[in-house]
Amino acid sequence: MDTYINNESTKLVLAITSFIAVLVIVYFIYRFIVSGLQRRVSVTPGKIDDFIVQLFKIPALWLIYWILLKIFTHVFLTSLTVYPYLLHVNSLLLIFAVSWVAIQFAKAGAYYLQGKLDLKTANNLQARERLTKIKVFNTIANSVIVIIAISAALMTFEQARAIGISLLTSAGIIGIIIGFAAQKSIGMFLAGIQLAISQPIRIDDVVIVEEEWGRIEEITLTYVVVKIWDERRLILPVTYFLEKPFQNWTRKSADITGTIFLYVDYSFPVESIRSTLPELLEGNADWDGRVVNVQVTKATEHHKEVRILLSSSDASKNWDLRTDIREKLIDFINTNYPEAFAKIRIKTI
Repeated sequence: MDTYINNESTKLVLAITSFIAVLVIVYFIYRFIVSGLQRRVSVTPGKIDDFIVQLFKIPALWLIYWILLKIFTHVFLTSLTVYPYLLHVNSLLLIFAVSWVAIQFAKAGAYYLQGKLDLKTANNLQARERLTKIKVFNTIANSVIVIIAISAALMTFEQARAIGISLLTSAGIIGIIIGFAAQKSIGMFLAGIQLAISQPIRIDDVVIVEEEWGRIEEITLTYVVVKIWDERRLILPVTYFLEKPFQNWTRKSADITGTIFLYVDYSFPVESIRSTLPELLEGNADWDGRVVNVQVTKATEHHKEVRILLSSSDASKNWDLRTDIREKLIDFINTNYPEAFAKIRIKTI
């Protein structure tokens, strides 16, 4: 008996030592091949081949190691008592390796489709629509692959299969319990899919949410990241954009018209702004030339409200345009009509 145990231990040690030595040799050979591939694709004009080589570099090595483990198990370890356990480990490694490769394929497909989009054009509405769908559906694909992989791995255990059969026999009660417990999670998941299809928001849309101005930076199946103008991030559940009102400034196009309000005395001649405004706008790259308008929109007992409308090709340019013109108009009034700012008159008796 002791001799059998010693022989088995010796065989196991020799097999492990040989296996590790082969792994090291294969690693250096594989590294040499990958380095050659990387040098070759680095000189090609496109970037998709560089991305694919980098993407599959580790999963491919993982698959090679799995094949080697399979060969060593069947050739050297069939007579050992641990052989059934090694087969089980081998099956688990195969499941996770295939899942990893599938996720990388989905990522490569998403990268390829994104490469066909031109997001640098002035009117990139259609490109942003497609980018949003690509990102959300890539997330869905990854989630499905992970769920299938975990399910397949669990089903390799006898205990998990027994639990599965027990759950199926009591599906009525268990289904109700799980349905109530997972209602919110499933609802969030479905909301993410609905968001990708209906697209009330898209990547890089300009929105006003929770009284904050920002851009849609990331959309997942469960949450949306809004990048606020001051670099903060506002994290909102996807259901927020399906259940609550919000402003989307780039829903149909990025063009926008902004307002400047000035409060001046009744003695101020509004026509002076109308005559000087074209000079202030001339050569300003933030103004797109579509809209410029000056109107008195309100009158109170103390002042009149002058509204200036100016248009730009997007919200960021409009913000810069309004701050620039507002500053210049205040300087213009202060220089030419210093007494014309809104004031409160006090009558002395």
